[in-house]
Amino acid sequence: MELLIMVLMLLMLIGASNVINRFIPFVPVPIVQIALGVAAAYMPGFHHVPLDPELFLVLFIAPLLFNDGKVIPRDELWRLRKYILLMALGLVFATVLLAGPFIHWLIPAIPLAASFALAAILSPTDAVAVGSLSSRVKLPGSMMRLLEGEALMNDASGLVAFNFAIAAALSGEFSLPTAIGSFIVIAAGGLILGAVLGFAVIWLRLFLRRLGIEDVTLHMLLIIVTPFVIFLAAEECHVSGILAVVAAGLVHSIERERLESSSSRLRVVSDSTWSVILYVLNGLVFILLGLEIPEVVAAVWEDPAYNNARAIGYIFAVTALLLLIRFAWVWLTNRRHSRTALLMTLSGVRGALTLAAAFSIPAFFNNGRPFPERGLMLYICAGVILLTLVSASVFLPLLTRGAKKAAGEAREERGVNEREARIRMLESGLRTIREEMTEENKREAVDMMSEYNRRLQRTRLEGRADYRKEWRTTIAIRLEAMKAEREVVLSLQREEKITEAMGSRMLTAISQMELILSKRLILKRTAILTWFAAKRLLFGKGRASRISPDHPNWQTFKEARLACIRGAIERLKELEAEGGAERDIVRAVLADYKEMELRLQHDWFMDAGKSGRNELSGELELKAIQAERNEIQAMFEQGDIDRNLAGCLRSDVNYREASVFESRTVHAEGAH
Repeated sequence: MELLIMVLMLLMLIGASNVINRFIPFVPVPIVQIALGVAAAYMPGFHHVPLDPELFLVLFIAPLLFNDGKVIPRDELWRLRKYILLMALGLVFATVLLAGPFIHWLIPAIPLAASFALAAILSPTDAVAVGSLSSRVKLPGSMMRLLEGEALMNDASGLVAFNFAIAAALSGEFSLPTAIGSFIVIAAGGLILGAVLGFAVIWLRLFLRRLGIEDVTLHMLLIIVTPFVIFLAAEECHVSGILAVVAAGLVHSIERERLESSSSRLRVVSDSTWSVILYVLNGLVFILLGLEIPEVVAAVWEDPAYNNARAIGYIFAVTALLLLIRFAWVWLTNRRHSRTALLMTLSGVRGALTLAAAFSIPAFFNNGRPFPERGLMLYICAGVILLTLVSASVFLPLLTRGAKKAAGEAREERGVNEREARIRMLESGLRTIREEMTEENKREAVDMMSEYNRRLQRTRLEGRADYRKEWRTTIAIRLEAMKAEREVVLSLQREEKITEAMGSRMLTAISQMELILSKRLILKRTAILTWFAAKRLLFGKGRASRISPDHPNWQTFKEARLACIRGAIERLKELEAEGGAERDIVRAVLADYKEMELRLQHDWFMDAGKSGRNELSGELELKAIQAERNEIQAMFEQGDIDRNLAGCLRSDVNYREASVFESRTVHAEGAH
């Protein structure tokens, strides 16, 4: 019961941190969560929360890195591979080699091997902490990708270096060739095993699909347990579990469209579920970090053997050296400007993984002798984590503030890009509808294509300076099409293919439409009101007689109306062939006429039987929505849109998708 209460209180603290952040938005959520963790450490039931390093890696780091591997753009990761490897491997080992001797010189009581171990766990940046920066600090896209890629890979190199240093401290022996060989085996083995197991999970899910097992709950369960199983399997095989889950995440990223495109509902459930999981895990990481800090600090401050001012000085000295090494490495390897190098330096935030690894330092040697200065090493780790996090939170917004003016100048360009992105997204959905159209779902496909064409036309016109001009062009093109309809009706009357009364009725309908499209708004309203008043006066208030499929002259009227529509289509095709800037508008009007032609051919204007076709319409719309989502991801991976715009577009798509599901649910309930 105590464990349950503690977990519930931790979850409540996560919620409270976000509420508090609403009132003090200038303070990052991670710092608020650490502060809440520190405060909770003095509450009953929290002061004995142990931070088990192995459990921490499995429970928190594995799923977080797996998800990061899934969502990170593969193209950018590959493009930045050289710099990512330099940061994740080169910088880590350079930090260990330079900071280790410095720590031993600064604090002679810490043995050299233990100093190397401390430098190793302080060298990697934390993926969770780096991710927390992106929501508050707008770093350049390529820099954020580089930081994310570095955080994915450097945990493994830092932990491997740490394990070798601890082994050397315990045994007093160290072999560089053996260490290099072991590192290659551990890293390569983790990547290979993670990729193989990732493909195995994908094969299992596809196999279940082929058996007809489409249960969303089962597939979500497989997705959730995947990082835990792969991490434990890799550790059991004595290779890097961290790199294994990263590799599995990248594999799932490659196969994601193939796995989830056929089930839009699975995509929605998966995104929602992972969103909750990541929200909880990220919050727990920082709250647990805060819970451990008072105990770590008290172990040093309450010990008379330590000078508190000197202990704080150790934290500042070690942090300054780490930042200096990082700045020099970025400057020398990437040849970046000083401001960019400074941004990269301050973005190298350390996180809870550093403290978790520090807790794995053994308390005693094999001979029972206490490990020297273990408490001070934990204290330095906690201090460096807090100092790097606070430094990034304070100075990064100041450094990026200078970019706001440029961002404002680019806002107009972004608006254009947003419209173009929406056009590409809609065109992708429209192509999918055309490809998926069959005899069975033709009616639904035509309806949907018409709706997509209207949305495309609106999107193309929105935001343009010549919006009014293009709208007038649209009206002119429609009037030209109606002129062609009128000519066809007059021709049919002359050839006596329709009666005088039917021809008069059709010409009146065309005149009404021309009047509605008139540019003179007042005249239009007056004419419409006059028309309906005259109609009531002449025909009464009842429903006017109209031609329907059960009318004896229905077939004649249908053929005449089809002839009018085809005449308009021919005229529109001539306008399209002439080219010009209004070609897109012509195509939109042409699509409307083609829809009318198909509707009339198949009598698709009655409401009868509509409820029985909702399933076909829903399935087709979900496929189109999935195509839009795939196009958004493709644009994001190609760098055509940024993460914020991609998120905005995805939100629109998700909302429409939810509406489709809700509509299908309502109809299904109504059927019963």
